Order: sequence, then structure tokens, then C-alpha cells
Amino acid sequence: MLHIHKEIKKVLHPNAILLTNSNDLSHYTQGTEGLNSFPDKKREIIGAVKPHNKADIKALLDLANSLSSNEKLKFSIHPISSGRNWGYGTSQPPIPNSQSLILDLSTLTQIDFDEEFGLVTLEPGVTQKQLSAFLIARGDNFMVPVTGAGPDCSIVGNAIERGYGITPHSEHYNAVNAIKGFWANGRAFQSAIYELDQSKDKFVDKTFKWGVGPHLDALVTQSSFGVVTEMTIRLAPRSAAFSSFFIQLKEDDILDRAVPIIRRVLREYEGIVGSINLMDKRRVLAMFADNPNGRDQHKVMSENDVARLAQKHNIPSWTIVGSIYGSKGVVKVVQKEISNIFKALPSKQVFSNSILVRSGKFIIYNFPEFIFRLVPPLHMLREQLKSFDLGNEIMLGKPNKVALKLPYWRHKNSNILANGNLSPGKDNCGLLWYAPIITMKAESMKEFSQLVRDICPKYNIEPFITFTNLKHDCVDSTIPIVFDRENHQAVLDAHNCLKELVAQGVKKGFIPYRLNIDQQQTLLDKNSDFWQTSNQLKTVLDPNRILSPGRYNPT
Repeated sequence: MLHIHKEIKKVLHPNAILLTNSNDLSHYTQGTEGLNSFPDKKREIIGAVKPHNKADIKALLDLANSLSSNEKLKFSIHPISSGRNWGYGTSQPPIPNSQSLILDLSTLTQIDFDEEFGLVTLEPGVTQKQLSAFLIARGDNFMVPVTGAGPDCSIVGNAIERGYGITPHSEHYNAVNAIKGFWANGRAFQSAIYELDQSKDKFVDKTFKWGVGPHLDALVTQSSFGVVTEMTIRLAPRSAAFSSFFIQLKEDDILDRAVPIIRRVLREYEGIVGSINLMDKRRVLAMFADNPNGRDQHKVMSENDVARLAQKHNIPSWTIVGSIYGSKGVVKVVQKEISNIFKALPSKQVFSNSILVRSGKFIIYNFPEFIFRLVPPLHMLREQLKSFDLGNEIMLGKPNKVALKLPYWRHKNSNILANGNLSPGKDNCGLLWYAPIITMKAESMKEFSQLVRDICPKYNIEPFITFTNLKHDCVDSTIPIVFDRENHQAVLDAHNCLKELVAQGVKKGFIPYRLNIDQQQTLLDKNSDFWQTSNQLKTVLDPNRILSPGRYNPT
């Protein structure tokens, strides 16, 4: 191992950091997925490099390729941005025993911004929090493409995974205009427009996504073909007015009536209404209530528990959450129309700009603390309004940690939640994601809900259901599989639960749009036409298989 480290050290800038100590490396191999509970899935790494500049990346790729035929010195490279890909692999290499070197790009944090066009060029280490601070310092006229994963997550990393959020540019890769980096073979990649442009500013490629010739940029998303070093993203401007809406549906069996209405709103007000979330009561309860079983119990809430807590916290069967962006006049009109549309359902409507909500916020932020301690219902209302307020911040492109409480549902140490310094991987939370795409039809969404509710309790996994309605015809459901990572049986159950959800789901047309590092090998058929073609591309761009072997590349 020392010989490999010496070779790596030789090619790096003196200010680059090479980590080889086991203590320094431990957090790279401890993800929320609990893979260390399986002897054949435990990841081991030879070191981690924090590059000083982009030249270090090129040097490492060239070195790995040059040593690929040397059995003693060969190694693979696994790039990460912030290393917070929780539930899908966190920072871990795709496959065990791959002699992996972590390329930690969190040190690359340069930001270039053209305010006239709203175009920001980022290095992969730039987090939601860093971009937010940057924009606030310049006047806060644009929104960060936030996710529920929290302020410390990479913007580039999420776009590469084709993630999404609930700001106006909800599908984050759609907002990407230009990408630069290196293919695994060490060759630089950039758009053909950039290469043709003889001007000094080299800017025109950042305004036109498609370039000239084959569109190669997308090859670096959900792949192991190259390392992204720079990405240009079109930011959504902060609108003059904003309102969020919360529609509380009282009946459980109401999707037949609700789904066509949501579809209508998304179609008629595209560009004004952001994506719409639809959450069941168990999922909403996880935001406001304590686990009635205690955090150390590997079992689900009973129907009686759910009913009792739902009544206590005034949580309906389903909650629709959406946002409206535009001028004051547009927001006012659209809000009124949405209100009228949803009156067709037995529901309660709450808008963030209502007098009721504004009055409630005034109370919680201005009344003395002792009043809330003396009156428990007021304390409960305060906590709900605070979560409501934090949810609005995310819709406005302001990152926070409100959604990060979820992985702690079965975490034994409740004191961690109190201090607010949440990091699921570091804090030993157990989390996997089941994230299938579903046709936006009521019958499909009902069938999917029943599938989750039938399978999850079999493994003592809470069936939390969220539908994120990206377009009028497409729904992504994010099902969090939350478990106690210190309980071996709970880890086994979580993985078996995910396995059955996927196996039964694909039979019904519920296909995951994103896979964790284990599923990338077990679910994908290397002999299919698609993956054979992908493997041919891998052979051209990474002939020595030195870059994240196994990542979206079944072997």
C-alpha cells in the first residue's frame, strides 16, 4: 500500500491532501445504507485525495491508467462531491474490493456568476449553503436549486444524479447548460461550441445547452465515464411574489378525485406552479410527532397509533403541498383559481400568505417562551408553524435541514436532533431509498400505495409515502426506508424490504429512476441491449476500468 501512496503523492500538487490514516478514512466507508453489516459488501479504500486544483484530477486519472496493468500498484478512482449521497451509497465506492481511491472534490469550491443572465458556473464542491451565501451577498435575486438533503450537499453532485427539488427548476439537470471535466481516459471534455469559439470570454457555450454534434454532456450523469470539474446552471430568478399552498384531504380513498385535479393544476399553470408533493399521514406525522414505539424498537406504528397521533396533531389522510411564483397580480389570480379548483374535494386549504398564517407566525416568533410551555396546544402549533416556515424557505430556494429529521425516526440518541447539527451518515442513521417513476394516473398511484403498505410492515419498516408530481404525466415517489443501523436484524430487514419493493414494483411498471450502489449490480442486466451499449461506451472512455468500476455499469 505504501508504494501506491508514494506514486500518488508524486503526481499531486504540494498543497493537495492525501489521506491514508484509517481514522481519517473511516467516514468514507460508513454510509447510511448499513452495508458494513454484510461481510461481502463491506467497502475498503486505499486512501482519499483532496485535490488542490483540476490538474490534480488529470494527473490521478493518468496515473491510474498507467498503473492498470501492474497487479501490485493498480487502483481505481471513485470521485465524490460532498459525499452526502445518503441512502444511495453515501461516499462509498460502487463495489467492494476494488482497490479504490476516493477523489474528494469538496475542496473545489469556485463560483462564477453572470447576474445578467442568471447563469452560475460551479465546481463540484460547492454546496447549497455556499451558493446561498454567495447569492445573498450579491442581493439574493436568484434561487438556489435546493433539495431536502440539506445545506451541505453538492449542487453539481445532485444534478449529475439527475435529482430534483421543488423550486421552479425542479428537474435539476434540465437547468444545466454546460459541463467540463475529464473522461476516465484522461482526455478533457467540453462542448464543441466551446472548442470552436475563438473569442476571449468563452461564454456562448454556457447559454446553449445542446452544442454542436452529439450531445455528450449527459454521458457523465448516472455513469462512471468521466469526472465533472465544472458545471454551468441556469438559476431561477426570485419572483416578486410567492405563495405556498397546503391542501388537507380528509379521506384516505380520495386519489381518484385528487389526482386529476393535481394533473390539471400542473398542466394549466406550468412555469407558475412548482412541483407538487402529495404525502400520506404517516409521512407527515414523521415530521411532527415522536415515534410512539420509542426509537429503539424495530416495529411500525399501529393503525391506532396513527389515528391517535393524526388527531392530536391535526394531520389528514393526505396532504398536498405546492408553490406559486410570479408577479403579485399573477400569484393573486392563480392562488384564487387553485383554491376554487380544490374546492371540488373535501379538504381544508391553507395558503402561506393568508392572514391566519401570518398571525400565527407573529405569535410564535414574538410571544414569550413560558407561554408555550404552559399551553401544550400552543407548543404543538408553534412546532408545526416552524416546520411550515422552513418548508417555505426550501420552496424559495433557501437551504435548511427541516427534511433531515426523517432519517432520525429510529435513531436512539434524540439529543442529536436537539442540537440541530444533523448529518445522517456521520450520526449512524439507517436510510435507504426506493425511488420509482409512476404514471400519473389515480389507479397507478393507488396500486403503488397499496404495494408499499403491504410490503414495508412485513419487514417492520414504516410505510412513509410521498409522491412528487414533476409534470402532469409523471410522478416520482420517494419511499424512505428508515431503520436502526446498530440493529443487525433491522439492517437485514431494510435491505430485504427494498429488494421486495423493487422486485414487485417492476412487475407493475414502477421502475426506479435512481439506484443505490448495491442495486446497480443486482438489478441491472448486463446482457440487455441497453447495458451492453453502455458497456461499449465504458470501454472507449475508460478502457482500463479505473473510474468507479460498477457504477451504473453491471459487471
